[in-house]
Amino acid sequence: MTGKELWYVSQAHANGHLAGDGIFTRKCNAWLESRIGCKKALLTHSCTAALEMAAILAQIQPGDEVIMPSYTFVSTANAFALRGGVPVFVDVRPDTININEALIEAAITPKTRAIVAVHYAGVSCEMDTIMAIAEKHQLLVIEDAAQGIMSTYKGRPLGSIGHFAALSFHETKNIISGEGGALLVNDPRFVEQAEIIREKGTNRSLFFRGQVDKYTWVELGSSYLPSELIAAFLWAQMEEADAITRCRLNIWNAYHESLGEVEIHSKIRRPVIPTDCGHNAHMYYLLLPDLAARTAFIDSLRQKKIQTVFHYVPLDSSPMGEKYGRKSGELKQTQMMSERLVRLPLWLGVEEYQNDIIREIIAEL
Repeated sequence: MTGKELWYVSQAHANGHLAGDGIFTRKCNAWLESRIGCKKALLTHSCTAALEMAAILAQIQPGDEVIMPSYTFVSTANAFALRGGVPVFVDVRPDTININEALIEAAITPKTRAIVAVHYAGVSCEMDTIMAIAEKHQLLVIEDAAQGIMSTYKGRPLGSIGHFAALSFHETKNIISGEGGALLVNDPRFVEQAEIIREKGTNRSLFFRGQVDKYTWVELGSSYLPSELIAAFLWAQMEEADAITRCRLNIWNAYHESLGEVEIHSKIRRPVIPTDCGHNAHMYYLLLPDLAARTAFIDSLRQKKIQTVFHYVPLDSSPMGEKYGRKSGELKQTQMMSERLVRLPLWLGVEEYQNDIIREIIAEL
């Protein structure tokens, strides 16, 4: 906690407005629009909700295909599968573990409607290439920037490039509210519709702006608003977003510098950050030689009370991925990353223990 969260929560209570879209929600939306530069920011109760809204805005119909990486969280695929869409899984790059932009066009069919660019570990996908492919084939681009708050691509904030973007403020992210998210709309054609979908399919926002004399049900939608208590907590985090990011980068850099020599003399690999990408230190991971080495590494450090964890199981090989999606080509890098990647402890406060953690990691490697 930054120190002001509970005070702002008490203010939300004193304001007598605990439901969504109060003062703190408006503050958070304005902050996102200012910092990211999107046309419209709409706070949601989760990043999953924001992705579901993007699927509705993209008018995904049964049988429509949506290209995405297999190495991602289930929400990326769920949002489109829920509407009858078909997730089309493409392999990832060996350096950033982001979707391999060179493989996207081969996955496009007449049924393709959108591309989802997942910015893994807060490091941007190759967005210029992806946007060019989308324009060529008249597709929408949705940035899954769940891990990407405060990161950039060629100086542009992640979330400001695609037609839509989804952010997460889950407690595992850099800026948190326990549960929470936001939909960012960059294409002005979709702003009014996004407001309606978020407000249960009503034109309530137009009513409160005085643009209609009463509001009613005008489109399909759902309740995607977070409580003001969530927004109040989040506002305290947003006020300290720069300080939080600096602290995380210091932790990330300490790992990176300390493990450089180990990378040279062993078979591990540290994260790769392309020169065009400004990252937010969301995650520090290592790639170990194989699954057996990673399992032994995790088990050994657990005995020393250091928690290191693997990450995603590829969606293409999951029961629901096999049922609702399809693969485009072989996903060799995806499988390799799933077996080799291990995440190191990275949270505000770990600095106190980081030298000991690094020493044990080096000894183990």
